[in-house]
Amino acid sequence: MAEEPTSTLTKNYVSAANRHSSKPTKVTSTASARQSRWMVLLGHLLAGGWAMGAAVLSASGGELVQLMENKALSAFFQVRGPISPPEDIVILAIDDQSISVPAQYYKTNPKQYAYLETLKSYPYKRAAYAQVITKLIKAGVRSVAIDVVFDTPSSYGASDDRQLQAVLQKYGSKVTLAAVYENSQTHQGSFMQLIDPQQMFHTGSVSIGSVNFPLETDGKVHRLASEFSKLLAEDNLIEKLPSFDEAAIRAAQVNYPRPKGDRIHFWGPAGTFEQIPFWHVLDPENWNTYLQQGKVFKDKIVLIGATDKLHNDYYPVAASNSAKPMSGVEIHANAIATLMQGKAIAPGIKSPPLRGLFVLIIVGSTALMISRRKRTINRFLYSLALSGAWAGISYGLFIHGQLIPTTVPMIAIAMIGFSYLGTSLVRESIKKRQLVDIFQKYKTSAVVQEIISQQDDLQDLIQQRDLALSGKVLARRYRIVKVLGSGGFSETYIAEDTQRPGNPRCVVKQLKPANTKPEALQLARRLFNSEAQTLEKLGIHPQIPQLLAYFEEDEEFYLVQQQIIGHPLNQELPPGRAIEEIAAIRIVRDLLQILTFVHKNNVIHRDIKPSNIMRRHSDGKLILIDFGAVKEVSTKQLDHQEQSPFTIGIGTQGYAPSEQCFGRPHYSSDIYAVGMVGIKALTGMAPRELPRDADGEIRWSDAYGGKLRTQVSHSFAKILSKMVLDDFKQRYQSASEALEDLEAFDDVVNFQSIYPMLQNDSLMNTLDDLGTPTKSSSEASSETT
Repeated sequence: MAEEPTSTLTKNYVSAANRHSSKPTKVTSTASARQSRWMVLLGHLLAGGWAMGAAVLSASGGELVQLMENKALSAFFQVRGPISPPEDIVILAIDDQSISVPAQYYKTNPKQYAYLETLKSYPYKRAAYAQVITKLIKAGVRSVAIDVVFDTPSSYGASDDRQLQAVLQKYGSKVTLAAVYENSQTHQGSFMQLIDPQQMFHTGSVSIGSVNFPLETDGKVHRLASEFSKLLAEDNLIEKLPSFDEAAIRAAQVNYPRPKGDRIHFWGPAGTFEQIPFWHVLDPENWNTYLQQGKVFKDKIVLIGATDKLHNDYYPVAASNSAKPMSGVEIHANAIATLMQGKAIAPGIKSPPLRGLFVLIIVGSTALMISRRKRTINRFLYSLALSGAWAGISYGLFIHGQLIPTTVPMIAIAMIGFSYLGTSLVRESIKKRQLVDIFQKYKTSAVVQEIISQQDDLQDLIQQRDLALSGKVLARRYRIVKVLGSGGFSETYIAEDTQRPGNPRCVVKQLKPANTKPEALQLARRLFNSEAQTLEKLGIHPQIPQLLAYFEEDEEFYLVQQQIIGHPLNQELPPGRAIEEIAAIRIVRDLLQILTFVHKNNVIHRDIKPSNIMRRHSDGKLILIDFGAVKEVSTKQLDHQEQSPFTIGIGTQGYAPSEQCFGRPHYSSDIYAVGMVGIKALTGMAPRELPRDADGEIRWSDAYGGKLRTQVSHSFAKILSKMVLDDFKQRYQSASEALEDLEAFDDVVNFQSIYPMLQNDSLMNTLDDLGTPTKSSSEASSETT
């Protein structure tokens, strides 16, 4: 069911009533302006607060800051991806294969695989480590670092320990053994204890280093193992022991630069460094072929450690996600490479106060830059851009081994933008709430109702009005069902007629006088009664809504009209879509037939447009609605019109001709509007989009570069062009005159469709001359080829 547009009937008598009204009420906005200024100031204060807060937070170096910065560092590693690791570090991995395969081989044939006897079960015999150390050193390795703690006697007996001891006495200067700090629980409490190799293995200048890495607040390994020993030494808990990584490098007699930082430069996630199964060294076939008799180990540091799942020697690290942690021996490989190549990642600003000052300068500067943007959305987007830029700068410095405060400044810069955006939204909300309060207070004002009707975000007021009026009975007869619309001069409802069988629905329009003073109401009442009589007279036409009743209640005026079940014509004429000529002819003809009746009753509609034309669903006929802007023509009114040049112009831009916009409509003004409806149907273009020539005449045939989307005949184009001439005196002066030309042309079209055999050039030209008037020079400019 289509809804009839909001009426503008009272525009005639409202303008008259306004002349008798007092000065308009002024609503001051001092409080609103003050609150708005406070919100602007609050935005600046919040921006400064974020800068100060970021500085204090960075200077404090608390766990939260460390957590955020560590996450940023992990993200940088993920973005960078894996890179090729140094080739002078090799991992001999005690992996799942090294534990299972030798045992299976040995069980199948102990004599054939006697060389795997030391690997027949896990933990391995210490003789296995002795054999591997011997073979590797003879192959020319720099050093061997074993990430296994030999803190208890061998389960295979003392002779097994003595084999390892003998090898260490001979090659100990190139061997590093592991020690570990562990928490021990006693009746006196918890304390840190060093678990180191048996005393018998402290021989042959063997290096011993701790394998512990400090865990950060994010539960990951970031820092070098040496930092763990430093923490213990600072707390005077235990004697400082070199880290396993430092001891391995010293055993290899490698001179490395002093670390500039304390964080490991990871070359990638787990699996980045080359890993060789431990048992391959003791297998002759693999040793002689794959390992080239040990040549692959020459001049390299070899790390021996567990990578199998049974040991649980896995830790989350900065370079990998938590789903794929890294084995301890792999972490040591990355740490040793970091120290040897001098790539330890260092904090750019070590002093906490200086770090806080640095963040204050950075965030404060960006806050100043953001505040200089005029539009709130620009401030928000600019803050996001600056936050992203700071992340890029931090990443660039990370690539060069420097860490600067990243996450805290990024968040602070982004939050500055959010603060400006939030205060702006609050400011707009305050303004809207104040406007709503004002509109609610003055909702009966015509101007306020016009504003509400044009603002989508104020439609909730109409909904509130709908709920408030639902069920209200007017004139003890018409029960309001819903509000159709609310405009500057009226409200329109769907109502039920409770005094008729079946309670049929109708359209009720409440007309609002702008002034309720007695003299203004008397003038409004007289105009209302006069125009209601005009509408009742027009309503007898089958294609005009019938006026069912009109009444006054509580100094407000009401019209009751027939409800049209259908849809507006603008649904058939969407933008960019042109219809066939025959359909456009029918629309123009039907409208001219209705206008003929309207003009014979001395009435000018003044607001003909597609949305005021309904297609009735029951019979498909066009219904001309919204006669709220009618103007009854009489000699007296015409005389008055000439005397008052300030009559309000009523109509819709594009469909209203120039004389109507100046408040001086004629019958030809309605004809102009009908012509524009026809042109809109043929071109698919809104009237304001149509090109005009130097004289202001519409050159609608030039639409789309002179290539109309539908074919238009010469005669129909001439009729439309005459209907929309800028000078009202040159147009058709009555609807009947235009209809006569259109019907003559329509008869020719029908005749041609019935007798196609008559369609030759000479006869067609004759019929065309008979069916169309002679063109003038002004009309010829608007012809369609």
